[in-house]
Amino acid sequence: MNIALLGCGRISHNHLESIKQIPELNLAAVCDTIESRAAEKGKLYNVPYYTSYDEMLDQPGIDLVTICTPSGLHPEHGIKAAKAGKHVIVEKPMGITLESVDNMIHVCDENRVQLFVVKQNRLNRTMQLLKKAIDKGRFGRIFMVQSNVFWQRPQNYYDMAKWRGTWEFDGGAFMNQASHYVDALYWLIGPVEHVMAETATMERKIETEDTGSAILKFRNGTIGSMNVTMLTYPKNFEGSITVLGEKGTVKIGGVAINKIEKWEFEDYDDDDKIIEESNYNPPNVYGFGHHPYYLNVVAALTGNGEANTDGRSGRKSLELILAIYRSAQTGKRVSLPLFG
Repeated sequence: MNIALLGCGRISHNHLESIKQIPELNLAAVCDTIESRAAEKGKLYNVPYYTSYDEMLDQPGIDLVTICTPSGLHPEHGIKAAKAGKHVIVEKPMGITLESVDNMIHVCDENRVQLFVVKQNRLNRTMQLLKKAIDKGRFGRIFMVQSNVFWQRPQNYYDMAKWRGTWEFDGGAFMNQASHYVDALYWLIGPVEHVMAETATMERKIETEDTGSAILKFRNGTIGSMNVTMLTYPKNFEGSITVLGEKGTVKIGGVAINKIEKWEFEDYDDDDKIIEESNYNPPNVYGFGHHPYYLNVVAALTGNGEANTDGRSGRKSLELILAIYRSAQTGKRVSLPLFG
């Protein structure tokens, strides 16, 4: 399958390296509106590069497109690819508004192409182990779940690109940096009944929040909380998820849910033997999930599996983020699903 990539910025390296390692995928082209970026990646991976997305889509033989552009542009770019008959892989979050992502989902359905949303943290070894424990019922009733994202994004990070930290194209700490953690809570525990949140722009010169907290009530009765900040001194400190149940306690911590810090259950399971080997030290907060993510995409497109995160699944975590924002803006508890 021939794959093209749109957006040669910060996250593109993880995608391009993963694509290179998968025999079923052939990188056919890259594109970025900044020619120097496109040229750099094109020369590095020995593929044609473009500054025009339309021109790249016109090239024959492209089967799917990975979209790594600013979040607010994801639906527009996904819709273009779908109308050109290409399958769509879109980085998180899949968009900024439910209306725009619903339109993208509809157009992909209409053109009979598959839509994948990048949620590679679901495939980290630590997270897979935790998900298995929950699915096996090892926790019994889950009372509480808690996530911390204590990272550092200095002002120059936002200044590097005008779209960063804007409501139109990016969203804030919950929408951008913590979106994988919001998704993880939904994936692990299930649908949320309602949420209350407080957010603030405490230090960075941006439109959106750099800090916030949310309390979540899940439909199954579990109480959840999230604490997020991009102001941690002096660097990224913690990306964690803790699950507390009647028969088990687990904390996956490290900088980016890469280390099992607590793993204790009432009953033994063979998975308990592989705790240490499940830990890993990623070079950055993105982890190593992109490679297995692309393996899943290939499996889904060849009829050998189902998509780990399709458009409708990606929409659910976006809806939760938007509910957090609505609560912070109104000062009220917000119920899900969202209406209006």
